[in-house]
Amino acid sequence: MTAPAPTPEQAALLRVLICDEMNPGNLHHDGFQIDYQGNMDRAETLRRLPEYDALITRSRTKVDRELIDAAGPRLKVIGRGGVGVDNIDLDYASLRGLLVLNAPESNNVSAAELAVMHLMAAARGLTRSDRLTRAGEWDRKYLGLELKDKTLGIVGLGRIGSIVADRAQGLRMNVVAFDPYVPDSKFERLGVTRAATLDDLLSQVDAITVHTPLTDETRGMIGAAQLARLRRGAIAVNAARGGIIDEQALVDALHSGHLFAAGVDVFVDEPPTPDHIFLHAPNLGITAHLGANTVEAQERVGAEIVSRVLDALHGDVSKGAVNAPALDAKTMEALGGYLTLGEKLGRILSQLLPGAHDVEVTFRGEFPADPAPVVTSVLVGYLSGSTDETPNMINARALARERGVNIAIREEGDSPDYQTEVIVKVTGGDGQKERTRTVGGTVFGRNPRLTRLRDFRVELEPDGYILIASNQDKPGAVAKLSTLLGSWGVNIAGMALGRAEKGGQALFTLTLDDALTPGQLAQVRELDVIDSAYLVRV
Repeated sequence: MTAPAPTPEQAALLRVLICDEMNPGNLHHDGFQIDYQGNMDRAETLRRLPEYDALITRSRTKVDRELIDAAGPRLKVIGRGGVGVDNIDLDYASLRGLLVLNAPESNNVSAAELAVMHLMAAARGLTRSDRLTRAGEWDRKYLGLELKDKTLGIVGLGRIGSIVADRAQGLRMNVVAFDPYVPDSKFERLGVTRAATLDDLLSQVDAITVHTPLTDETRGMIGAAQLARLRRGAIAVNAARGGIIDEQALVDALHSGHLFAAGVDVFVDEPPTPDHIFLHAPNLGITAHLGANTVEAQERVGAEIVSRVLDALHGDVSKGAVNAPALDAKTMEALGGYLTLGEKLGRILSQLLPGAHDVEVTFRGEFPADPAPVVTSVLVGYLSGSTDETPNMINARALARERGVNIAIREEGDSPDYQTEVIVKVTGGDGQKERTRTVGGTVFGRNPRLTRLRDFRVELEPDGYILIASNQDKPGAVAKLSTLLGSWGVNIAGMALGRAEKGGQALFTLTLDDALTPGQLAQVRELDVIDSAYLVRV
């Protein structure tokens, strides 16, 4: 028996399939047919998906090549309830022109409250007392800690870190935070003291909690050396991502008694093996990555992802986009190299001056198309690795506004040295000590070139690791630095020189095959021929 043909009214509806368990809220929206079947088996999903314009999942359903290919040409949007999109083949979805959305803000309060719960449980020895009491030992001599008037250090003052700060202040704690990507205005608005460096924060707090994304920069950022800088008897909490606090270092600090207690909601590898070091560590509270697992968060995440998917099907992709929809082919052909250049310039500046409050982009010359999208690509590069969400061509401007970043665009008729040039200047500071950093570049064919650092002209490919050093224009500086790098086995792939005037301030850049350790960079800065040195990764 065949199903009856849809009526014209039914055929005109945009259809959405929800194939994982969630609380999607209202399923009745004009112009849409939303079908909810939690825990739909894969064979059924593969069979039915070609009938739908959008698919909404949680983490259970693997949206891989097989499923995307089975969807056919009708599917336009994939929604993921929650933060992560690990179950979705993003590259292939993007290749097929599918927009992927998520709802990362829905669990912010729940995640923040779990971190505060771990903080309070650690302070009062909840895990220890629960274990002993269940074993028949009534230990009333244990002394916990009050949090009132203690100082909490927050690493990462994004959405979740900001909520933690608010809750901690409600507990009458003093709050200090380290986040080089957040402007001073946000610290002032939240009433949070800014720590200039991570070491500065660690030296003055009684407890620490981390709320940063997991990147190459943040992986293991709290290791043995950092934990040792905390006051003896401090508390450490990680309810963000496994590996931000080094697991072995945390356990060692608990065993030695340097840490009073700790709480974790995340592991490097999940679920943990039965012999995982956390499971046998003293005074360590553990939860099973429950940050988003509250009734309220699940209600919000379901309703939010449905709302965003429906908006996207109507053309509004301003919220929750994980991958940017492709610009039209004509624009990509004209500006592709400049979009890559803009992102690289932004990424360089994010390392030279994080936390800027002003970004100014100047276009010189006649561009093959309206260069406005290049401004967005600059913001994508500048914000990469510094936000709770992954910046892209859709959300970068909104993320910049959220962080209090002002954006200015200037156009000049021509460039004195190149047919076209993009110059980006960022400004940051506390109003009393403002700093600026400027970089510029152009495109040869479709290949980006770095053309300006500060007021110096350079020309090199912005790839890999770039060592930027300034010195007085005297013989021997490059030779001394090259000798030092050679002694470490670090190969120089390229070099560019620039100077303001003969015998004056000079600048040179070296493209390196490998990174330098913090200790090696410190030795570079100690050379008598070097005034300053910075290493950036592009």
